Amino acid sequence: MAKFQSYKGLINKSNEICKFTIENKSNVSTSKKALFNWSSGKDSALALYKILHNPDYKIEYLLTSVNQQYQRISMHGVRVDLLEAQSKSIGIPLKVMQIPEMPTMEVYENVMTETLTELKNQGITYSVFGDIFLEDLRKYREEQLAKIGFEGVFPIWKIPSHDLIQEFISLGFKTIVVCVNERYLDKSFVGRIIDQNFINDLPENVDVCGENGEFHTFTFDGPIFSEPINFKAGEIVYRKYEKPQNQNSSDAACDTNTSDAFDYGFWYCDLIKE
Repeated sequence: MAKFQSYKGLINKSNEICKFTIENKSNVSTSKKALFNWSSGKDSALALYKILHNPDYKIEYLLTSVNQQYQRISMHGVRVDLLEAQSKSIGIPLKVMQIPEMPTMEVYENVMTETLTELKNQGITYSVFGDIFLEDLRKYREEQLAKIGFEGVFPIWKIPSHDLIQEFISLGFKTIVVCVNERYLDKSFVGRIIDQNFINDLPENVDVCGENGEFHTFTFDGPIFSEPINFKAGEIVYRKYEKPQNQNSSDAACDTNTSDAFDYGFWYCDLIKE
């Protein structure tokens, strides 16, 4: 039986004054209706924090892709019940996209188009992302969105990674590493809370925000939450993805476009809701 470590004790009780409240503003009717592409991790949390402070936009939904077979957040491996707990604490409805295991680009894009078309019928025409500096990814997103009549919004774009992670920590956010790519990091990094010690331990070739797919996180406390997400850390597992025979298959599972991406595996830390 795996040992479980509770993270109730990491709740930042002194941060109550920083809790973010969405106020009813007189100009809410003129705000642009938007959805937020929510990964459950730190970049999403910081980008959401910033867009919620921007009166030009009103976030109607958190949109998250979930592995249909395992019912976990794509790539991050986080269980759906923890995702739902985040949505409830943030106070924004959740919209889940069910994605097959290792989908082709055609399948993924069809699901996305169907979902966004449904949301567009509700007057939503903006899609917000937590991307930082991957130019090709942004170009792809914007091209796909334009086909459906959406516009992309990138609140933390081109802000230096070191500045972002320090701002994230100083705001009182708490996040745990749930997945690492063994191409960049070993097993010892998964399951760790991101703090200054974690940052100091990162190899020089690893972006401190993991923007190149080096690691992924689950954010469980901070100013966008009405209450922290209680969980315990379970077993750490290793998984290696088979290279798809269909060259049109999505590389989303490995979150990289490098030709040798499938030569490397991933370490995951399972999180269990309390």
